[in-house]
Amino acid sequence: MSHNTPQSARTAQPANPAVSRRAFIGTTALSAMALGAATKAYPAEPPATLAMTEGGNFTYEVTRSEAEWSEMLSDAEYHILRQGATELPKSSPLWDEARAGMYHCKGCDLEAFDAAWKVPLNKGWVFFTHSETNAVLTAIDGPVPQYGNSMTSGDVFFEVHCRRCGSHLGHLLTVERQQVHCINGAALNFIPSTA
Repeated sequence: MSHNTPQSARTAQPANPAVSRRAFIGTTALSAMALGAATKAYPAEPPATLAMTEGGNFTYEVTRSEAEWSEMLSDAEYHILRQGATELPKSSPLWDEARAGMYHCKGCDLEAFDAAWKVPLNKGWVFFTHSETNAVLTAIDGPVPQYGNSMTSGDVFFEVHCRRCGSHLGHLLTVERQQVHCINGAALNFIPSTA
């Protein structure tokens, strides 16, 4: 499939190296914080404007048409950043990157994570103790029956997305007794320090 595959063709094809974030969550040994039953609060493709409070709206600073997103991202990146998928473990070279530097959102180049906060876990994703100030927002991903959880199971997960463009980055999880940002390497650009 070409880099410029139309939206309709992308939706029909799950034959890329990414797996659905819900499939990952439903089958992984990583545990997530539970919050009681909730419905999905964040759409698979974030709109330019999300209702944040009753009567109020939040508008992302960076907005693009689906054609523009398709042009700038590879199929796998589009599937992750715009459709909320999760990459396969160890599929990104950033999971074991050890140099000092900054990790930027691939959707808008916002500085999101400092390498000083990276947690070296041999799980295959990029883990951080926290993000840059005002870099990410969170939402609740609710249970999805197709992956074995239901409204009565209480399974909900905290999704992490870019504050500036709304791109899906990953989730907040508890891994090896640490609460961390579990981030897809495909959602990031790494800029090593020059000093």
